[in-house]
Amino acid sequence: MESDSAFVAPEGVYSVTEEHKPLSIPTYQATSTPAAAASNTTSPYPSRVSAVTVRFNPSKPAGPPGLAQLLGANLTKDSRRDKDKDKDKSLLDERSLSSTETPDDSTPPEVSSPQASVPQDSPIAPESHHPLFAHPSPATKRKVPSRPKHNMRTTSSTFITRMQTIEGLGKILSNKHGDTTFLFYNHNKAFHWVEVGSKSKEPLMRVTFSAFPTCHDVHPLTASPEKLDIVIGFNTGDLVWLDPVSSRYGRLNKQGTISSSPCTAVHWVPSSPTLFLVSHADGTILVYDKEKDDGTFSPSMPDASPSTTLNVPGPSTPAVPAQIQAPSQPHGGTEWDPTSTIHVTTPPWHPESSVAPKERTDKGIAKNPVSHWRVSRRSIMDFVFSPDVKYVAAISEDGCLRVIDALAEQLVDCYASYFGALTCVAWSPDGRFILTGGQDDLLTIFSPWEQRVVARCQGHSSFVSAVAFDELRCDGRNYRFGSVGEDNKLILWDFSSSALHRPKSQSAHHVRVSMASNVSLAFRRGMGSTAQLAMSRYHPAPSRNEVSVVQPVLVKQIDADLLTSLTFLPRALVTATKAGHVRVWIRPLVMAGNSRRRGHGRQLLSISDIQGVLA
Repeated sequence: MESDSAFVAPEGVYSVTEEHKPLSIPTYQATSTPAAAASNTTSPYPSRVSAVTVRFNPSKPAGPPGLAQLLGANLTKDSRRDKDKDKDKSLLDERSLSSTETPDDSTPPEVSSPQASVPQDSPIAPESHHPLFAHPSPATKRKVPSRPKHNMRTTSSTFITRMQTIEGLGKILSNKHGDTTFLFYNHNKAFHWVEVGSKSKEPLMRVTFSAFPTCHDVHPLTASPEKLDIVIGFNTGDLVWLDPVSSRYGRLNKQGTISSSPCTAVHWVPSSPTLFLVSHADGTILVYDKEKDDGTFSPSMPDASPSTTLNVPGPSTPAVPAQIQAPSQPHGGTEWDPTSTIHVTTPPWHPESSVAPKERTDKGIAKNPVSHWRVSRRSIMDFVFSPDVKYVAAISEDGCLRVIDALAEQLVDCYASYFGALTCVAWSPDGRFILTGGQDDLLTIFSPWEQRVVARCQGHSSFVSAVAFDELRCDGRNYRFGSVGEDNKLILWDFSSSALHRPKSQSAHHVRVSMASNVSLAFRRGMGSTAQLAMSRYHPAPSRNEVSVVQPVLVKQIDADLLTSLTFLPRALVTATKAGHVRVWIRPLVMAGNSRRRGHGRQLLSISDIQGVLA
């Protein structure tokens, strides 16, 4: 059963059902120009995959008119039609179109985002007015969901060089019903939109840019048959807000006006329809609002002033790796220590900005960025939100995992890797564990609430490229996750915290006294003592004999280019290579019934079940 396109896991067989490869661009040595040769070179940025499942409602056939219609229901329709006209007129008055675009009459009508799916007690729900995640809006104006401003079909921008769509895209989408899963991936300077399970091997859309896409994310909160919100980051620092359904786009951080550093990761705020976070290679994370324009912004640099330096040097400074130590100053102070705090710059247009109202140039208009975090002196490799959307786990080239309180904009804890930089990160569905992969060829499981390393996973022989949890096989006691690496290995792991021996008590480390007001997650949850209030937020990596080791459940060697992406879907597993080769592996059959994981109601089909169905 084992082959290059199939493997056997404890729960059943995984097999490749479809593959997507970007079209190769022919090269002409005799007539090729330097620009064409540059476009045909291999991208230095790996392919990444984003996925979203959209529910299409079946179209209802028109039936004969009922009694209500015959008795005057048309009057109600007329009144509704008048109201819709007034609403459309107000929308056109408020919407400003760029001079380089024309309105698209064929654009489907806007639909409101599914606000009902957002928990009312969400810490950063769209209705909340937290100073970071929401700007106060006038109560007289009703919030109307917006679309990107520019039309890709008529734009004169040189940033988008080409757009190709499958023939009859509108008809294909209108004929769909039920749940449909879409994949988005980047390769070279192109961005691809494909459908899982489609008979056509041609992508639904392919957009080519003048810069290299480095990261992207599709928003599941606002996804609908009429609208898809996608944000794409580029090596130039530019950001594109794209709606492929309507073929419209908007640009943010245009030509690096806010940050010219390459984008390394981008993620929508799960509970907000408009906000997203972007990390950059200069060690910063910025908060953006898709509906705001770029503002003139210069972030402040951390210095040795009491307002920005919260750490008091202690005897344990040598325990911090040399690349992230805070060098001392001749006048007796210390520079900003990225292991103890993040440096936050509030834009001048923010309501809580310290800039005097008379000195503001924005005239009260909120712009981007919403906030600016300087997290590390080295590049931020990736970040992920906690399931409750209260915290952000960010990893960087300096080998640190940082847990950030997103609402308070404060560093909570900082964990060091065993060796080298961290390259990928994932948060468990129940929020108990953070999983990282790195250049030490290891996967490390952290427990932020217990403030310790729970286990390390050994199985890769090269850098780990991507990690992900399989939500269908995580039940709060047992966890399934996967990883891919530059050794071209796809590895599945099973982890149970109760089955591990608790590591030996760590040797006493020197304690650095901190004057910051924020404390660790362990203390916030009531699991710590008052002594932790004085403990440093930096936690050195424990030695090998202090941490349990998890062995892989399955190791699959894949004959392909370097693996760079791994995604678990309800019915499939998706892998991607640096060259843009995307494979969809069908999962073992599942059926309705009791499951190990609460709330999913699925279990694996046994042989007797299959025989019963066939009989």
